[in-house]
Amino acid sequence: MAALAFILDLIPAINIGPWMSVSIAMLPVFIVSLRWGWKVGMASGFIWGLLQIALGDAYILTPLQAFIEYFIAFSFVGLAGLFTNRSTSARLIVLAVFIGSIARYFWHFLAGWVYFAEYAPEGMPAALYSLAVNGGTALFTFILCSIVLVLLWKTAPRLFHVR
Repeated sequence: MAALAFILDLIPAINIGPWMSVSIAMLPVFIVSLRWGWKVGMASGFIWGLLQIALGDAYILTPLQAFIEYFIAFSFVGLAGLFTNRSTSARLIVLAVFIGSIARYFWHFLAGWVYFAEYAPEGMPAALYSLAVNGGTALFTFILCSIVLVLLWKTAPRLFHVR
């Protein structure tokens, strides 16, 4: 599923404004997380981040920035699996996607604040710039992934259940 996330990430994202884009690449990690829990979900996200770096699809400024944005942030998508002990519902899926999205983009926000401050418009604090860019991306990605996962749950509920 990490490899599928990587492949989905290669598909051009939907651009919303000059700095924000939306992708469905997190979907496989969400499915793994909802099906097998947060530990497996975080491992899947970690492998996805590793694939980003190993296969040259990462934007790396420093080793610490790469670690934060590709290993930590991608791993934290798996926190969506905190809700696997409950019966699956549309509301639970949306909550899980929200948690996974916020967790991932929190780390991107921190990295953006520290490492991408130079891209902020003149006079705009780096933290506000990072919050706008990463927060907007997180919001639109959360909405898109929630819609797709709820539709998948309604049409193929077995994807979300361990046998």
